[in-house]
Amino acid sequence: MSAAARRLIIPPISAAAPGSLYQQIVDGLKREVSEGRLAPGTALPSFRGLAEDLLVSVITVKRAYEELEREGIIYRRQGLGTFVSDTADRKSRDAKKERARVLLAEALKEATEAGLQTNDVVDLLRTLIPRKGARAHVRS
Repeated sequence: MSAAARRLIIPPISAAAPGSLYQQIVDGLKREVSEGRLAPGTALPSFRGLAEDLLVSVITVKRAYEELEREGIIYRRQGLGTFVSDTADRKSRDAKKERARVLLAEALKEATEAGLQTNDVVDLLRTLIPRKGARAHVRS
């Protein structure tokens, strides 16, 4: 796989961004899978190739791939490479849904502690949901 092709698959990561480098790789690949940009069966770069492209250690990529493999998002075949699993999109969406549930529960706790009533919380959430045809964005 060429370096240009690898860059299209893996979103940029940065030591200055929140989260560890390996977690940024994990999150980026999950996002690419759940948004349909990485289809089941897609070959992923080797540890070494991706590490070179992202300017991280091979160990960082290996750790990210191992976590994704444990979660069933990818699988490895000796001598063939690493691939997106057939169930990756569902598993990735399930993980994102659970993360959203946790974040919403945290937000609800904060809102309740701030004295907001249920109707206020629902109204606040509605302001964050994009209307049909509008681009998704979050106001802060």
